[in-house]
Amino acid sequence: MSVFTTVSTEQMQQWLKSYPLGELLDLQGIASGITNTNYFVTTTTGRYVLTLFEEHSAEELPNFLDLMTHLAERGIPCPHPVRNNNGHSLGELNGKPAALVSCLAGKSLEHPLPQHCAEIGNVLARMHVAGASFQGRMSNLRCRNWRIATAAKVSPLLDDENRQMLDAQLAFERTFDTSALPQGIIHADLFRDNVLMDGDKVGGLIDFYYACHDVLLYDIAITVNDWCVNADGSLDAERVQSLLNAYHAVRPLTEEEQHAWLGMLRVAAMRFWLSRLNDLHFPQEGELTHAKDPVYFERILRQGIAAREQILANWVN
Repeated sequence: MSVFTTVSTEQMQQWLKSYPLGELLDLQGIASGITNTNYFVTTTTGRYVLTLFEEHSAEELPNFLDLMTHLAERGIPCPHPVRNNNGHSLGELNGKPAALVSCLAGKSLEHPLPQHCAEIGNVLARMHVAGASFQGRMSNLRCRNWRIATAAKVSPLLDDENRQMLDAQLAFERTFDTSALPQGIIHADLFRDNVLMDGDKVGGLIDFYYACHDVLLYDIAITVNDWCVNADGSLDAERVQSLLNAYHAVRPLTEEEQHAWLGMLRVAAMRFWLSRLNDLHFPQEGELTHAKDPVYFERILRQGIAAREQILANWVN
């Protein structure tokens, strides 16, 4: 969530005439994140979030907006898209597809505790269950083929140690079969900055624009790799267990998912290590941008590889 496309107060006032939301009171750019342009929009009827989509086409976006509507109407705390006077939730502003959604209560956490991780596990499981009835089909834009292509792009820019780790992880993923694991709609980016905590409860899950149909365990691994990680990239056992227990209580994990867990943590770390490397070395220009440090996921991936190797060594011994 950054500002790549500037929207003036005058432009916003004109655009809002197509919505039953009253008059514009305030417009503020949101500088966190790395993909889309976002603004807080305050009108005489309330506060909303405006998103201008920098990568997605207008043809792709109705599925994302329909998904948020589907989940919100089934009790999942997520933004509800606002329809304009013509009944459409997707419009165009400054030549970009644009949408307004409800603004939810709460703020992101820097240092989650086990009880926060349990709350996230519960909501994530409920989201997976609610998503099972969603009829839209969305491909994962950051799939294995994307990881292979991006790895080739950034590999020449890495030092020898990291290039060796990248090659080893690619080799592992070629043998890591997830085809038998349960699949469905996943958020695919449920980091701390994409969750608003209202006290100890989830006020809202936001930024669904990487949502897709993929392996449910992958979504859990992405979430754990951010919510339950220590400064050195290792996982905090208490937070991990709190999240997994709460998730399992709503949607029990299968035996196959439990066996694939450590491998899936590595795949999830690899995906975000690659995207952050790509954003660092091939940045998108913007007025307010916030590139995230790839070293964060380099450490997580390295720890994940070491943890799995240690378990395998213990089995052999």
